[in-house]
Amino acid sequence: MFTNLQECKKFCRAEGIKAIDFKLINLAGRWHHLTIPVERLDEQIMEDGIGFDGSSYGFLTLEKSDMVFLPDFRFAFVDPFCEIPTLSVIGNIYELDGNKMERFGGDPRYIAEKAENYLKSTGIADRTWFGPEFEFYLIDHVSYAVERNNISVYLDAEQADWHSKDADYPNPGFKVPYQQGYHVDIPYDVNAELRKKMVLQLEAMGVPIKYHHPEVGSSGQMEIEVCFGTLFEMADRTMLIKYVVKNMAIAHGKTATFMPKPFYREAGSGMHVHINMYKGNKPVFYDANGYSGLSDIALYTIGGILKHAPALLAITNPSTNSYKRLVPGYEAPVSICYATANRSAVIRIPGYANRPMEKRYEFRPSDATCNPYLAFSALLMAAIDGVENKIDPVKEGFGPYDVNIFNLSEEERAKIKALPKSLAEAADALENDYEFLLKGGVFTEGIIKDHLKRIRQEAREVNNIPHPKEYELYFDL
Repeated sequence: MFTNLQECKKFCRAEGIKAIDFKLINLAGRWHHLTIPVERLDEQIMEDGIGFDGSSYGFLTLEKSDMVFLPDFRFAFVDPFCEIPTLSVIGNIYELDGNKMERFGGDPRYIAEKAENYLKSTGIADRTWFGPEFEFYLIDHVSYAVERNNISVYLDAEQADWHSKDADYPNPGFKVPYQQGYHVDIPYDVNAELRKKMVLQLEAMGVPIKYHHPEVGSSGQMEIEVCFGTLFEMADRTMLIKYVVKNMAIAHGKTATFMPKPFYREAGSGMHVHINMYKGNKPVFYDANGYSGLSDIALYTIGGILKHAPALLAITNPSTNSYKRLVPGYEAPVSICYATANRSAVIRIPGYANRPMEKRYEFRPSDATCNPYLAFSALLMAAIDGVENKIDPVKEGFGPYDVNIFNLSEEERAKIKALPKSLAEAADALENDYEFLLKGGVFTEGIIKDHLKRIRQEAREVNNIPHPKEYELYFDL
């Protein structure tokens, strides 16, 4: 939004801004914030930064937890959810070395910058396009408890089919049938106006949207698909999209969740990621004579992503709930393979993207519980590794499988490697396969260990809690 401090201050004076809200991302992918009066925004902040406790952000390998951040005025927005006029600015994280400040190697935004720079240094491409699809649920009530004598969750959505039997008045009907929410029209689509408001707000904040619609889940599942952007740009936009969706839902008396599997037996919410690369104005992924119009480089990048897929899932799907979604029967991929127009494959090549500049593929397992800077960077590093090592997806046995994998015989399906079935299994895969992430100093060993420590701890916590289904199965034994 701005190129320097002076531009920012001039804007604040002109627009009557009263507060500057700095947003920092932690290792798990959540924004935290710290706010100052606009009068405190000065040159000293740009020189000395603002101090904070880095250990509270999940950066646990540092011997000292004192860190500082400096504003990055390139990404700033007037916050529509603040009563007092507020300008939000993302901060870049620095560590202290005596009297010197050095960019913290584990800052997720810095990792994304390094990943883009490493791609350029390889000569494979100088620009990569990322296009995530955001699925989420808009619901009207959520309550949950994890206590010694109460383990429970209750969710409710106005449009859900279970309300069709409500005898209380008024009940106008028009409830969405189970698993039939895809593209339902109004009056079934009760969230249509709210979704439009979300999209108009995002457009006004510089996030171009392709389209939006109701998704399969009948309990209020939505999708917003964005126009493509660079890796770094799209990671910033991902954080902003989640921020706008959640806060606008609250402002309208609802709540939004990007949780991969909030409802039992409903469609899960993924964050499919479309990937493309360019060198100058030339599309790197296109070859009219290649499989599905893909070049050798594109196929090598697919080979790299599929070879490292088990390890990648610890970063792209870093929650225990992620693996409740990655099960057969809900259009979520579980088999490590690629194909054209096949939603049961880990990598899908869209059949409709036939123009050279549009030729791309889609990584389907990921979900929005990830830290987008880490997830997009890890996908790019796996793709680069595939090119550097000429990982041929055909020779590796990854396909192409242009059939519904779930319809294959057990014998044929057994030939296809499977994704991890749990967060603990994905963590083991990452622990045994992360060298490709360290190339060019993009990821650090410390940040990988921090990440593994966090997700292993969460997996243990969830695994130690009795599940309601266990009472149904075992209480009477």
